[in-house]
Amino acid sequence: MNIQGPEIYYTLPGGIHITETIVNMWILMALITAVCAYLGHNLKDKPESRRQVIAEYIVSKLYNLVGETMGEKNLVFAPYIGTLITFSALGSLASLAGFRPITADLNVPLAWALVTFIMVQTFKIKGRGIGKYLKGFFEPTPVIAPLNIISEIANPISMAFRQFGNIASGVVITSLIYMALAGLSNMVFNAVPIPLFQLGIPAFLSIYFDLFTGLLQAYIFCVLTMVFVAEATN
Repeated sequence: MNIQGPEIYYTLPGGIHITETIVNMWILMALITAVCAYLGHNLKDKPESRRQVIAEYIVSKLYNLVGETMGEKNLVFAPYIGTLITFSALGSLASLAGFRPITADLNVPLAWALVTFIMVQTFKIKGRGIGKYLKGFFEPTPVIAPLNIISEIANPISMAFRQFGNIASGVVITSLIYMALAGLSNMVFNAVPIPLFQLGIPAFLSIYFDLFTGLLQAYIFCVLTMVFVAEATN
């Protein structure tokens, strides 16, 4: 896995790069679409298959999470939150299948954070009106208006860098350990073509960097999204 960034597969006219991240995202979107189509196909009023039971269980857990975090009136955001947490979690766990995590590319979590930022500002303006929205930056005193503006802008940036930093650092650390173990294997077992020290040890690292950190950062990102949007709609 390239620790310097996603590989560029092809460059379109105009300098538009088709990167490893874009390809992996389309693969992931196709996978999620196929699973959703399978789980949501031919549903009945009363569950008659294990497939429908699983689908209803996932949806009910999602709506419970959104309702408890954002309030019952904001359940309309459940599909967006469900999409975000699924995409984020699977995008980070892609490394377990040998793919570069899409969340290790800053462009991906930054794009999600910008969508959240636009939603927050839109609902604040809609709920308070443009006058009270602008006035809020000068409260409690006009002196701290620049700090209020910086704080508002810093939210999506911190969200994006938190997830990107954790996932990208895991990719770098794991790759460096792989290379170090390969070099150590060549030194100790020069006659053996297989890097024996790479067997087993990296698997324990993947449990933390790929599985635990990936799921945790996806959850944190979505909880922050729910908190910011819920605050804006109140």
